[in-house]
Amino acid sequence: MLVNEAVGTRRSAVDSDQIRRALQSRYDELTVEYDEALTQSQVLRLVEVGDTAGDDQADSGTKTAERDTAQSLLRTILDRRAQFEHALNRLADGTYGWCEGCGDSIPVERLEIFPSATTCVTCKQSRERRAA
Repeated sequence: MLVNEAVGTRRSAVDSDQIRRALQSRYDELTVEYDEALTQSQVLRLVEVGDTAGDDQADSGTKTAERDTAQSLLRTILDRRAQFEHALNRLADGTYGWCEGCGDSIPVERLEIFPSATTCVTCKQSRERRAA
């Protein structure tokens, strides 16, 4: 069970611990993934700095695209890790599993698929429509 079954019920300590372990595990995996991507990005930069002789526009463009891709990957991993950190904080303060938009419980099925979800499907769809 990832969330309270009904409004006003409390999650058991065993359930909370299970959720915390799952969230922390994913957070730790993302930390390792970030560290590996950061190392690869630094290696790419070192290679790029040492290998510029004879570069034409295509070479420069390729290196720029690779650098941009590496930076984008780092930002994506950091964003995902921040989502899991937020979920861990919400679990600690007792708000995990409750929608930040409307306050209703987030369906268990949604949290099983997307454990760091902070909104119910209705609020998420509403936000996406406003952003479009």
